[in-house]
Amino acid sequence: MNRTTLSLIAATVALAAVTGFATLNEPDAPAADTAEAAAVLPVERTGLLCPAPSASDLAETTYTSFTPVTKGAGSDGSAQLQAAPRESTDPATEDDGKTTEDGTPTGDTDADKAADDKAADDNAADDKKTAAAKPVLTPKAPGTPVTGETSGADGPALVGTAEGGFAPGWTVQQTTQVTAGNGRGLLGVTCTAPDTEFWFPGVSTAADRTDYVHLTNPDDSAAVADIELYGKDGAVATTVGEGLTIPAHSSEPILLSTLTGEKQDDLTVHVNVRSGRVGAAVQALDDKLGGDWLAASTDPAGTLVVPGIPKDATAVRLVVFAPGDADADLKVQLASPTGLITPAGQETLHVKGGMTTAVDLGDVTRGEAGSLVLTPADGSAPVVAAVRVVRGKGDKQESAFIPATGPVVARASVVGNGAKDTTLSLTAPTGTAKVKVTASAGTGGGTAASKTYTIGQGTTQDVQLPVPAGLKGTYALTVENLSAGTPVYASRTLTATNGGIPGFTVQTLPDDRGTVAVPEADEDLTVLQK
Repeated sequence: MNRTTLSLIAATVALAAVTGFATLNEPDAPAADTAEAAAVLPVERTGLLCPAPSASDLAETTYTSFTPVTKGAGSDGSAQLQAAPRESTDPATEDDGKTTEDGTPTGDTDADKAADDKAADDNAADDKKTAAAKPVLTPKAPGTPVTGETSGADGPALVGTAEGGFAPGWTVQQTTQVTAGNGRGLLGVTCTAPDTEFWFPGVSTAADRTDYVHLTNPDDSAAVADIELYGKDGAVATTVGEGLTIPAHSSEPILLSTLTGEKQDDLTVHVNVRSGRVGAAVQALDDKLGGDWLAASTDPAGTLVVPGIPKDATAVRLVVFAPGDADADLKVQLASPTGLITPAGQETLHVKGGMTTAVDLGDVTRGEAGSLVLTPADGSAPVVAAVRVVRGKGDKQESAFIPATGPVVARASVVGNGAKDTTLSLTAPTGTAKVKVTASAGTGGGTAASKTYTIGQGTTQDVQLPVPAGLKGTYALTVENLSAGTPVYASRTLTATNGGIPGFTVQTLPDDRGTVAVPEADEDLTVLQK
């Protein structure tokens, strides 16, 4: 009898650590027992996708990459961001277009034609491999941010992969400054992991808006997606929104106004991927109010938090959508520095099922830090939400978007921060929380620094950041929730004034999911084989 031991538990642990999404539970075991037996391991592979930054010749784009140091992850592995491959043909292989009567190029025999075709195919394949292999940005060791730049309208969408010690908590920021024209201002987006469903409340097909949904496919086969639009009266008829094909390793910007002839100020976009997976983000460009990226809202839920509305906001517009047929009744509150308050005249919000509802909250923060907290009334249906924020006055206004986001359960990071242009907002809607914030070394040098804050229940604080000593370049901020079980929400605001116009962009900090819980084995599992 031969005894073959199959390391089933080891295989399970490896699978969970690679995906970063699996949490395995023993069937019918109590939750407490599972938690006691679980080991927390760093994920071993992470993918991120960045949309093409801008169609403006005046665009200046900076990419910043960072992986926080994770216990047990080690320093081995690698991470790269590279342009989505593009097919190209070597001009040397092209003919002059002249042919004989049978269609063969002048002077070419059948053998010559076959050889030329093969050479052209080989060259195109080599070009594709070269484009795919050349990294746009190669991150340094965990704990140290690295930056890269591109300019003009030719910046490509990027596909990134991190492995080993570079994977847990890997984050990439794409920040673009456009000095003039449609969508001028500061545009920022955190590059996202591929997924199969996205919600974007706050888009528009109004005459003064030019909104694009960018879909990026990281995989070797084509992805197929549907784009659905929902307005104030429900579903909006679209002409070509179903069955959109996104080729392998490519990105497709889809102009929303080409999907429907209806002009609506407030819409919700639902991206549903039938086959494959994609990264998705909306670029919203306004003729008068500048432009920015709108990241996807967190999944539909009864309670939502929109953190970090700038204290000098001159206009805040809340957009909410209720998927399905059930209506939602929401209580609207502002988490201010002193506690939860109700905006005057906006105590509740009724959202009809399958419809988008928008409400103007004006200068709701009134010069203080603030976050919106939406809670259900009478068993309300789940919703998605985002706000559009305007700063400045008259012809010197700028806009940005903040989607509802998930909490920092354990840790989250954000990059591209400067010594004087960064605001970090922290809010704890349901209980007092302790939060540790670490500023990394800069991209060009400096010494990391940390500080711990106490965030009172129902409050929002714009905290004084621990800027690295001897900072050169930009740095990363890592937020750790030290109060297990108490939700903490966070966002970062970057500012850059150009010609008196207060450019800004806001990124939320959902948990980085850098670790995964995997049950430990109580006994060795073996298979006996004769």
